[in-house]
Amino acid sequence: MNNKTAIIYSSVDGQTLKICIKLRDVLLQYDQKVELFSIEDFTENITNYDRLIIGASIRYGVHNKKIIDFINTNKEQFDSLKTAFFSVNLVARKPEKRTAETNPYVIKFFKSIDWKPTIIEVFAGKLDYKKYPFFDRIMIQFIMWMTKGPTDSNTEIEYTNWDRVAAFGKQLKNM
Repeated sequence: MNNKTAIIYSSVDGQTLKICIKLRDVLLQYDQKVELFSIEDFTENITNYDRLIIGASIRYGVHNKKIIDFINTNKEQFDSLKTAFFSVNLVARKPEKRTAETNPYVIKFFKSIDWKPTIIEVFAGKLDYKKYPFFDRIMIQFIMWMTKGPTDSNTEIEYTNWDRVAAFGKQLKNM
């Protein structure tokens, strides 16, 4: 084994990348070899790594198609590695929706693909209406209204629990 970890992510607004950077930093504290890649930039051979961590955000109820295609294309190789997956979504801001067993997006995701990672985690993302293009802002406000979340267009709330992210990083170290 090469004792190397690849963290591959898909991020729309940057919060998933921010979480990946934190995970990388935690692993580096333990002298782990870690490389971080956007799904768009990953061209390496998966077999160069013994651990693969995939992080993906949700937009309009789905994970990035490139992440799904990557998993489906490389599923057989994944089976020979230790793998982790985490989803970043605003539904996870609710305590009862922040586990792999209770988050509707994660449940739907794993029903649609034939892959079972070693570890699955869910993190709440960040809500920042001012960063969104007009259409996205309106749609996200509507979704928030339906789920009893904040709808004020000046709202900026980081729901990510960084202690949970650091704990996940420590869990990955031992994976």
